[in-house]
Amino acid sequence: MDNKTLDDISRRVDELMANTPVEDVQKNLRALLSSWFARLDLVTREEFDVQQAVLQRTREKLSQMEARVAELERLLGDSSES
Repeated sequence: MDNKTLDDISRRVDELMANTPVEDVQKNLRALLSSWFARLDLVTREEFDVQQAVLQRTREKLSQMEARVAELERLLGDSSES
């Protein structure tokens, strides 16, 4: 099947549904689900990805700072032993 055939089938199904109570049910279901999801306090995938990137950068900075503190502690330990 090519895209044209699939598009034609999809268009015909949409036309059939537009003339039946299915369209009203879909609208009501979408409204119900939207309301329900709004109460769940969900985030979008984009917001999740942004926060994940921020967390990754924070972890990298923390690792760098831990390494730096360890090096400073080593240097201080070496100088106090001398």
